Amino acid sequence: MRYSYYDRLSAASQRTYRKSDRIESLGLPPNVSIAKHVRRLAEVLIGERRLEVQMACQALVDRLVDGYQVPPVRVRVLANRPVNGDEELHGLYEPEDEDEGTVARISIWMRTAQKKQVVAFRTFLRTLVHELCHHLDYELFGLEETFHTEGFYRRESSLMNALLAESGLLVTRPSTRSRMRVSPGA
Repeated sequence: MRYSYYDRLSAASQRTYRKSDRIESLGLPPNVSIAKHVRRLAEVLIGERRLEVQMACQALVDRLVDGYQVPPVRVRVLANRPVNGDEELHGLYEPEDEDEGTVARISIWMRTAQKKQVVAFRTFLRTLVHELCHHLDYELFGLEETFHTEGFYRRESSLMNALLAESGLLVTRPSTRSRMRVSPGA
């Protein structure tokens, strides 16, 4: 399924969109241990210490980009999410701009806009992973643009699950399907 904006894209952008959609998973880089970094992020986020959260995010992202062998990206953790109408901005990816001499940057907010509460850990981590996936679209997969395709969201989910599993923080809930098994020949 293609999202509605696909038809408004140029032919070149549609090719990039389709290429992105075909890349469906993203595991952890080989030989990269990230468990302690994910657990550290969970600890400091609960403690509501913004600079420590930023350092933990940067350490995790640094390990991942080193493992994927892509250029670095700077992480900036800000306090309260900005609001645009009824929507809160969770994160933002800004690609490198060689003309301006800027390095790629991820901005992520750690508090909700309305209640100023610290974002739940999984939500916060998923936002960080989401923005990192934009970086990887450019730097790892060589895409000309980064789109929110079904493939993009599958990559985000696969990396998120890999991070949680590696860190021991993945809690699975058995679904109804997994409990209902039909044996062959029944």
